[in-house]
Amino acid sequence: MTQVLHQDRPLYTGADWDYALIKKAYDAIEAVAVGEMGLDPYPGQVEIISSEQMLDAYASMGMPVFYRHWSFGKHFARDEMYYRKGMTGLAYEIVINSNPCLCYIMEENTMTLQTLVMAHAAFGHSHFFKNNQLFRSWTDAESILDYLEFAKGYVARCEERYGQREVERVLDAAHALMTHGVHRYPRRQPLNLQEEMDRRRARVRHEEQTFNDLWRTLPQKGDGDGEAIAAGVRDRRQALGLPEENLLYFLEKRAPKLEHWQREILRIVRMVSQYFYPQKQTKVMNEGCATAVHYHIMTRLHETGRLTDGAFMEFLHHHTNVVFQPGFDDPRYSGINPYALGFHILQDLKRMALEPTEEDRRWFPDIAGSGDFLAVWKHAWAEYRDESFILQFLGPKVMRDLRLFALRDDAREPHLTVEAIHDDAGYREVRRALSAQYDLARHEPDIQVVDVDLAGDRRLILEHRTQDGRLLSEPDAHRVLAHLARLWGYPVRLYEVDARSEAVLNEYGDVEPRED
Repeated sequence: MTQVLHQDRPLYTGADWDYALIKKAYDAIEAVAVGEMGLDPYPGQVEIISSEQMLDAYASMGMPVFYRHWSFGKHFARDEMYYRKGMTGLAYEIVINSNPCLCYIMEENTMTLQTLVMAHAAFGHSHFFKNNQLFRSWTDAESILDYLEFAKGYVARCEERYGQREVERVLDAAHALMTHGVHRYPRRQPLNLQEEMDRRRARVRHEEQTFNDLWRTLPQKGDGDGEAIAAGVRDRRQALGLPEENLLYFLEKRAPKLEHWQREILRIVRMVSQYFYPQKQTKVMNEGCATAVHYHIMTRLHETGRLTDGAFMEFLHHHTNVVFQPGFDDPRYSGINPYALGFHILQDLKRMALEPTEEDRRWFPDIAGSGDFLAVWKHAWAEYRDESFILQFLGPKVMRDLRLFALRDDAREPHLTVEAIHDDAGYREVRRALSAQYDLARHEPDIQVVDVDLAGDRRLILEHRTQDGRLLSEPDAHRVLAHLARLWGYPVRLYEVDARSEAVLNEYGDVEPRED
């Protein structure tokens, strides 16, 4: 590790801050993050905001610029009520995956907290955003702010031209389908939002032609033999690009009744959903990275005299709150704290690299005793997502420290069964079970468009490929199908099919489009 810091006077001595102190602390943090740790973040832009501005950012998905929608106001009113009544606190910061990386910090923070959150967000999160393969493949940090500005202006112009109610109806339906508006497999070239904006006019002309050709060329009804009918189905599915798991993409390209401005709004919502897709898969890693980085930086600043003992104690108080993990029988327990899990795994990797045990050498022979924990960290941050990160790097010591165990919860049995604990026989099963909890396929239903009755009533056919027999909530399914039918313009039918046996487990009959 390159030593670049020297013993010096403290950066500050009290709780109060000013812009000169913020800049001084930022420079000291950068000296450790870049000079010592070799991090590679985006250029940073720190902005100080009020609690009301933080609540506003909460409401609009953390975005600094966004189109208007009634749900954002509802979220703002709810969060503000909880905050004013002392029922909840606010995040110390919000960070935007953009270039430059925007880091919003609250004016109510003390100087120590400002230093902590800059280390956490402007360097920890920023390095992760810039270097993780999922973000590199799926997001465009260079153009996201320009694209959001374009989206805000476009939606506003549509409201002026077509009416707020009409635009709101499209946005309501698109938001209901937002989790089903992503491509789950990497594209050949990274997303470029600037090119998306530039190609909009050409896209409208192209879609006009291909859309008309598709819907004019309908298959003719007739008896025919089974082989001819099967061939016709194959041709139809191929022409429509089926099966298609990205429902917003399919509707944008193929819905027969949507106007061009409505398709563009679907595309905007789809792009925003795609932007958040990597974050849903890297919560443990992203927060673990930022927490490990801020802990290392703040410790180094204290060791070199840049933080007073009092400031360091204040930091440790905040840090301990961030990584606190209540036990399963604690009233405060609400699941695994991603900050705690990510931080513990990374600190364990550091310990293995510097002070390995025989157990470490058996479990992690390539890491134990390597001496370069930063190289191990950077490799993990760049190449893994939560599911694979846990499966690859969760070690026995962390399982013991966090007292992890695996339960079997079978609705057909009257009791829970402890299947594995933190011992030699259970480590691998606990690790496998915990890793599986971070597999998005287990939490988000796999719903695909599989066919369209072009020659009949243009009914849209969807399949939900179920895992472990878990079916959709009927009330929620009916509401979302109603939104989908509104965008499609014709009836929609959904089958729930076992992914292994192909058996039909449930069916939602035709949901007709209706006007509110």
